[in-house]
Amino acid sequence: MIAEPNTAPRIILNAEEIQQKIRRIAYEIYEHNFEDKQLILAGIVDRGFALAERIGHELNEISHFKYAQDSLRLVRIQLEKFTHQQCGVDLDCALEQLDGKRIILVDDVLNTGRTLAYSMRPFLERNIHKLEIAVLVNRSHSKFPVVANYTGYELATTLEEHIEVVLDGQSDAVYLK
Repeated sequence: MIAEPNTAPRIILNAEEIQQKIRRIAYEIYEHNFEDKQLILAGIVDRGFALAERIGHELNEISHFKYAQDSLRLVRIQLEKFTHQQCGVDLDCALEQLDGKRIILVDDVLNTGRTLAYSMRPFLERNIHKLEIAVLVNRSHSKFPVVANYTGYELATTLEEHIEVVLDGQSDAVYLK
């Protein structure tokens, strides 16, 4: 009798470990950007935006970047992740508000780089100061020339494996399936 492979999801990061990774990412972002007056965290809907919110909360606590002083801002990026061609990328702010700003593009997992590459388009069409990338998990299966500046966890996986990130505030975890 041949044993079936174990297909149950395996937890890679628990809620406490995720919080530690987010705090470390926030400190790294602050260390690399402390001379700037404003910072925009642009999160890809859903989990990328949830991650950007949490990084923003940490930055608000540990740095001079504050929501109340408008030196820290969240921007929501909406795109169709699972299509081969993108019709458009929507931001919840006026594009002119990006000019001269330092922007951290945030997503939960960097897999092939396709989603992040498509997400860069509106930023590349503006006169921004700098664009950096933050991800919670980097799988390193690059098909696009996208490199994360800030990574919570680096994980070598096969192409058949899947990473699932849960950031719902109650059962936060990262699973390998």
